[in-house]
Order: sequence, then C-alpha cells, then structure tokens
Amino acid sequence: MKNESIRRLREKYQILSKILDEHGRRVWAAAEARYLPYGGVSLVAKATDMSRTTIHAGMNEIDKGEWAPPSLVRTRKGGGGRKPLTHHIPDVVGALDELVEPTTRGDPESPLRWTCKSTRRLAGELQRQGYRIGDRKVAYLLHEMRYSLQANSKTIEGKQHPDRNAQFEYINSQTKAFLRRGQPVISVDAKKKELVGNFKNGGREWQPNGEPEETSAHDFEDKELGKALPYGVYDYGDNSGWVSVGIDHDTSDFAIDTIFSWWKQMGSKTYPGAEELLIMADAGGSNGSRLRLWKIGVQRLANLTSLRIKVCHFPPGTSKWNKIEHRMFSFISQNWRGRPLISHEAIINLIGSTTTTTGLRIKAKLNQKTYPTGIKISDSELAKVKIKPAKFHGEWNYSILPNV
Repeated sequence: MKNESIRRLREKYQILSKILDEHGRRVWAAAEARYLPYGGVSLVAKATDMSRTTIHAGMNEIDKGEWAPPSLVRTRKGGGGRKPLTHHIPDVVGALDELVEPTTRGDPESPLRWTCKSTRRLAGELQRQGYRIGDRKVAYLLHEMRYSLQANSKTIEGKQHPDRNAQFEYINSQTKAFLRRGQPVISVDAKKKELVGNFKNGGREWQPNGEPEETSAHDFEDKELGKALPYGVYDYGDNSGWVSVGIDHDTSDFAIDTIFSWWKQMGSKTYPGAEELLIMADAGGSNGSRLRLWKIGVQRLANLTSLRIKVCHFPPGTSKWNKIEHRMFSFISQNWRGRPLISHEAIINLIGSTTTTTGLRIKAKLNQKTYPTGIKISDSELAKVKIKPAKFHGEWNYSILPNV
C-alpha cells in the first residue's frame, strides 16, 4: 500500500508540476500530506523529492489562510534555490558507499542492496571524516543509492561447492539444448508440508472490516485430516505445472509417481513426439543425487514412458535457484495466503486455481497412496539401472535409458 501511494502521488505530481509554479507545488504537496494518514509528509516528500521543511512551510500557509495574490507571490526561477549537498561535496556519495559496502548483503535475485548500519551511525562516521551531514540526509542518499532496511533473511544454506557456478552453466546449456530440440524440460521439488484443518495460514486477504476468518487457537495436527505433502512438476517450456498432494511420506517413489502422473496427464499431450526428458532437481530430499531409490525410480519412469531421461541436480545448498520455487510454488503460496487449508479438497482447488499474468496454469490431484520409508536397494538392484554418467560431475549429471 505504501509503494502504491507513492506511485500515485508521483504520477499526480508529474502532471501538476508542469502547470503549477513553485508556490502552487508547495501548497498542493502540503494539502496532499495533510489529508493522508500518519506519515503523509514523508510519503509526499519521497514521491516529489521535496524537502519535509518545504512541505511543512506549505502547511503553515494553509493554516494561516493568508493568501497573497499570485502576482505578489515570490517565485524562484527554474534552477533557483539551495543546491543539494551532493553539488557542493559530490564525493560524499562515494564515502558513504565505502562505509556501507563492507557490510552489504543481499539475495542474488534482488535488485536492491541493503545495509544493517543505522543512519545515525553512518552520519557520525561521515562527520568524523569531515563531512557536514545529518542522519536524514544519509537516509535520503541511501534511498537514492538503492539501499533499504531489511530484516534478517535465511539465505546462507551451507558451504559453496567450488564448481557451483560451473554446474549452473552446465544446467543452463542442457536446458537450452533440450528446448531447442523441442524436448520437455521440467523442474521438480517438494513444497513444505502443510497442516490440514482450520489452522491459521500466514498472510492476509480482504475480508469485511472487523470480520477476520476465525481459526483454531492451537496448531496441533488433526489426526483425521493429517498433513498435506505437495510435490510439484514445473514444465519450463510450457509454463505449466502439476502438483500431487500426498498424505503419507515424501519418498522417491512418491516423487516418481508424481512425475509419471504429470507425463500421463499433461506432458505426453504437450510433447507427443518427445524422445527425451530433462529433469532439474535439488541435490537432496526425495530426489537426492545420492539416493539409490531415486535412481531406481527414474529407471522405472524411463521404462514406463520410453523416454531417455537426463537428470541434472543443483549443487548442494542452492535449492532456492530451482525454477519451480519462483515460477510456481511462490504463486501457490500467494494464492492461499491468509486462508485456512481446511481440507485436502480445498488445497487441491487452491493449487488448481493458481494463475499468473504470464499464463501459468496448474493441475493438482490428491494422491492417497502410502509410501513406506526405509526401503533398502541392494547393489544387484542398482546394477540393473541403465545409467550413463556425464563427463562433468557424473554424480550430479547422468542419463538413464529405458531397458525394455
């Protein structure tokens, strides 16, 4: 809402600033700030780049009601007024950036850079370097430099593998090659388990004022409804997805059954002449690169579909780069935010109704099968898998061919 308010104010100002003089712009800004909720002066200042002092001066004029004829109002010529601090000491921006840069952190997909140092502390350090600057001006400059305040975020997932970037490049080249040949490319992963029942769900949605959705005060698992285990398949080339909602365990067999369901219901229709399939998967979980049961399952999938299956695993600790996370699961989470997942049917309907402006469509189905854990795969069983490791990191990249 805050960003939307700033956007609307900026659009108004861009129109009115062409016909209003300095006095008119000041009074308009003051009037807008006056009738906005608490924080209106800051919103208008950010939208118009006017100083808060100028806006307060306009408010004083409105309060006094002493309006002079337009011909008598002193109006500065364009370019008049006090020059900004950066005009007199342009190197202050570089000095501020050097103070912030050592502690700069951020998500690799975010366009913003952010700092954990306070504006008062930064202003103090600049003052010790001889700059005459206050904390408000530091805050203004940080916004201009595309910094923003952020809370802690869980982004470090472990020690980086030395070939991490090389693996990303390999996956990218394989994806392009498969798509160029008209062969399907899918990204797979399990979404976090969800409690089924009238439990509070994170986020907010529009409701009549004072009538929030009422949910249980405690989040104890309902033994009858249990949990929902969504496992998804995202079709990279078709911008579509399939989600199987399980009720038992997230095992390799469950993952393979989900991929096979996608192929029967969607993939085979979209790619009737397909001969190959590329699967992009995390290095851990039910589709982990070290799991024997996963490789046995991929062999079963190859036999059932008659497809040559290439599997590329993301390096350890890089699950957030998996396309399904931000191409599909993120939109599912947005679609059911603030709504209790009261039943498996409700979950299926919420997933299936998830769409985006780019044309994403998703089908979902409940999988009520049981999947036992602790299954051991012997060396002789693994030897029957028709696997061909790639020359580059064969433990991450390999093909499994049909053996029937």
